[in-house]
Amino acid sequence: MPDKVAYAVHDMIAVLRIQNPPVNALSQAVRQGLSDAMDRAEADDAVHAVVIVGDGRAFIAGADITEFGKPPMEPNLPDLCTRIEQSPLLVVASMHGVSLGGGLEVALGCHYRVAQPSARVGLPEVHLGILPGAGGTQRLPRVAGAANAVDAITTGRHIKADEAQKMGIIDRIEEGDPQEVGIAYAMDLLSENAPRRPVSEMPAPEGIDWDAKYDAVLKKGRGQISPATAVRAVQAASELPFDEGMKRERELFMELMDTDQRKGLIHAFFNERAVSNLPELKGVEPRHLQSVGIIGGGTMGAGIATAALLAGLEVVLIETGEEQATAARGRIEGNLQGALKRGKISQQKFDALITVALTVSVKYDSLKDVDLAIEAVFEDMAVKHEVFAKLDATCKPGCVLATNTSYLDVNEIAAATSRPEDVIGLHFFSPAHVMKLLEVVVADKTAPDVVATGFALGKMLGKVSVRAGVCDGFIGNRILAVYRTAADHMVLDGASPYQIDRALTNFGFAMGPFAVADLAGLDIGWATRKRKAPHRHPEERVPTYIDKLCEQGHFGQKTGEGYYVYTEGQRGGKPNPKIAELIAAEQRERGISPREFSDEEIVHRYMCAMVNEAAKVVGEGIARRPLDVDMTLLFGYGFPRYWGGPMKWADIQGLPKVLAAIEGYAEEDAWFWQPAPLLQKLVDEGRSFDDLNKAER
Repeated sequence: MPDKVAYAVHDMIAVLRIQNPPVNALSQAVRQGLSDAMDRAEADDAVHAVVIVGDGRAFIAGADITEFGKPPMEPNLPDLCTRIEQSPLLVVASMHGVSLGGGLEVALGCHYRVAQPSARVGLPEVHLGILPGAGGTQRLPRVAGAANAVDAITTGRHIKADEAQKMGIIDRIEEGDPQEVGIAYAMDLLSENAPRRPVSEMPAPEGIDWDAKYDAVLKKGRGQISPATAVRAVQAASELPFDEGMKRERELFMELMDTDQRKGLIHAFFNERAVSNLPELKGVEPRHLQSVGIIGGGTMGAGIATAALLAGLEVVLIETGEEQATAARGRIEGNLQGALKRGKISQQKFDALITVALTVSVKYDSLKDVDLAIEAVFEDMAVKHEVFAKLDATCKPGCVLATNTSYLDVNEIAAATSRPEDVIGLHFFSPAHVMKLLEVVVADKTAPDVVATGFALGKMLGKVSVRAGVCDGFIGNRILAVYRTAADHMVLDGASPYQIDRALTNFGFAMGPFAVADLAGLDIGWATRKRKAPHRHPEERVPTYIDKLCEQGHFGQKTGEGYYVYTEGQRGGKPNPKIAELIAAEQRERGISPREFSDEEIVHRYMCAMVNEAAKVVGEGIARRPLDVDMTLLFGYGFPRYWGGPMKWADIQGLPKVLAAIEGYAEEDAWFWQPAPLLQKLVDEGRSFDDLNKAER
């Protein structure tokens, strides 16, 4: 194995060059190499300073993820940072690309830091359910101050070089080859007789209102504990001597290592990357993709167009008339204005996108040269058939024909064309230029290279793409329908919609199901209930109270009234008093005696319904792996990331416990609570959902 740290001497400067592509992760070999190279430099009387620099595209991007979950190997990172800091030589970190997590901790162990203008730094450990464990919570506050350190550590955000310099993290910014820049800076420091400057010997930062900050961070994290715990670690830097602060950091780090949240966040981290890695696509090349046609310029179509433009694709959008076309262009321009204001694009780029890259037309002939066409029209099969017949007649051979349907049968849509092998479902989530999830729905006759093209598009757009099979609602909406029904049942039996929303947001969901229904529009669920009514099982319990509100023209936020009442200019809504009356009337009509529910029971029923239907989805092959379900719920449905997804939640609870709960609920409603065969099989075999994920890798 080649050395992971190259050693060379330039004049009086020893250069330690980390060579662990692609991003110089801090593997055991890198840690050992740095430690050995420091020994070598200190043993050479001709060496007066050390420069640590990274090869390739980064200084150090953080820990080696292949070591996650394995027993720690010496030298450990905290000891390495201390060993660098205690060197009698003057040590400089020359940073380029990213210096994240342990990478920034190594840099903080150096005496001085110089960076390229494009460099970024950060301590993102909270996103893995832990906190910086190699002195980051103790050293960063000493250079940046307590408030800046708390912000950086609890958000885990990337900090650009100019801001990092203002904060005191970086001492100098200079363009050039990182090694040459580092050597020049070290020579300047030596010529100035600059002292060694161990961060650990700097004054402790001034304190802030720690309890108030802890409470604020805990609230913002919606139950995630690692950011709030990190506040206490930074507090230790303010209140304790450095060595005692390091011990406190280690104690808090180890406490977090033992939490279920850490398991969930690690699961999410790895599987966000694994979800698009499909064995069936190995060796399959996607079709050429430069221009995209979009049919329909409403909120969804305009969002898809915006995402495509920002990804560098040419877009042709089709609307039904000139007035609609003008409105669609306005929506896209409004979305792009948002990107301009946030600094995502320049004014020059904005002008080019709307004048050169975007075409809005009322003629299908404008689509004759596009590489992929995405239909984003009204959710009606007859309308979809009409659109796809026109696409079939207009688009060039080899053009991928995609539907953005949320529920409808993609096989039936494909049958409306003469080329079903070119048809695929691309289910975006609104707003499409913001939401990260893309369900790639593979129909019976979809060609492998069309599937590959769907995933290639998702990658270009920065989406988390999940493969789904064809069924009503695919992965996400099919499961949603069931856990939403579980919430409806609890309302009929005595829990209020507001208690349910509160219990589930306390669990970690971004919003409760009834607030979500108001946001999406109550007319959507109303239409779905009417669509499914003719085929409904006689034992299915479907509440009708909310339909009465819809019949009065109240559809949630867009009309100002739904489960909540909304006042213009005010954030959120207040409980609608009509809802309790409508529920009570239906309970009397059905002869239901309402009972009380604890928040714990609400969460458990809701989650068990989600897991049970998800197990059916995996068992039927609609989702290939449990991780596909987890990523769908995380990125499309506001599921709390720190639980890893519903399947990971079930594994953490223990599948026997989840199955026993479902069997208990089935005693009162056997039709709704039919245990999934896959769940029963895994319990019988003593296996977990994660065992299935590993089997598919």
